[in-house]
Amino acid sequence: METSTHTIGQRELRNDNAEIMRRVEAGESFIVTRNSRPVAQLSPYVSQDVARPKLGELQAMFRELPSVDIDRWHADQRAADEVFGSDDPTEDPWLR
Repeated sequence: METSTHTIGQRELRNDNAEIMRRVEAGESFIVTRNSRPVAQLSPYVSQDVARPKLGELQAMFRELPSVDIDRWHADQRAADEVFGSDDPTEDPWLR
C-alpha cells in the first residue's frame, strides 16, 4: 500500500473530518496546520503489538549476512566521490 502525505488546514479537518478519516483509514497521512504552521500529524494507526525479534535472534540474523569486502567498499566510496564530489569531511575513526 503506497502512502502519501497531504497538508490540510485545521478548518478543512473540521469541515471534512469524515472524508479525511476515510482517507487515513485507506493509508494516507495528513499534516494539519493552524495559521499555516504545522501543528499535528494524522496518520494510520500502527499497532505496537508487532512481534519484535529478541537480541539472540537478531544476532543470528546478522551472522547470516555476507561479510563486507572493505576494499570494495572503499573503491565504491571513491567512485561515488568522483561523481558527487568529496566536500563532506568524513573521517574513518577505524583508520586512526
